Amino acid sequence: MGDMSTQAGLKSLNNFLADKSYIEGFSASQADVAVFEAIPVSPPSNLCHLLRWYNHAKSFYPQRSNLPVSKSQYVIPNHTQNIPNPTQNNLGCSNDEDDDLDLFGSDDEDEEAEKIKQQRLAEYAARKAKKPALIAKSSILLDVKPWDDETDMVKMEECVRSVEMEGLLWGQSKLVPVGYGIKKLQIGCVVEDDKVGTDMLEEAITAFEDYVQSVDVAAFNKI
Repeated sequence: MGDMSTQAGLKSLNNFLADKSYIEGFSASQADVAVFEAIPVSPPSNLCHLLRWYNHAKSFYPQRSNLPVSKSQYVIPNHTQNIPNPTQNNLGCSNDEDDDLDLFGSDDEDEEAEKIKQQRLAEYAARKAKKPALIAKSSILLDVKPWDDETDMVKMEECVRSVEMEGLLWGQSKLVPVGYGIKKLQIGCVVEDDKVGTDMLEEAITAFEDYVQSVDVAAFNKI
């Protein structure tokens, strides 16, 4: 490997990288790591090809242990037959200001990308937290049986509907004959599962013991 502490060595490497992205092949390897570590300080801006490679190598250097081994020990070539170009300076670098653009990214760009990523994750978490939680509900059909055929069924239904609980919504009802002139009250309701249970309903309704003999669950369906 050439002496990367000399201007001549840096110029030679700059010329070598004029049409290459890596020291060996088409992906980063331990060859890039070895050359990067041999360069004591960041190359000057006039060595544009070398500076572009150096900034890129600096971005993957923290993960250098994961890079594949190099195929051979790298030796800096001596480029002595470069064809002059009126649009380039004597180091083979374009004079256009656009050549200062780092095509392979930089630490600043990596940090900015990470900030944007974290910001988007935070925004997603905030939107998810604002979404209302799903409330589990059930549809229940109750059979409320009176004592006999003399029970005031209108009054009994009034008593049943007077039961109020958070998460309870009464629905339609009808009288269904059960025999001997006796009719039962069949009434539906929708409840929030975490707030109202069938046992609570039965206990509250049978408390009207002057009208209600018993309460049975005729149907129970999750919504």
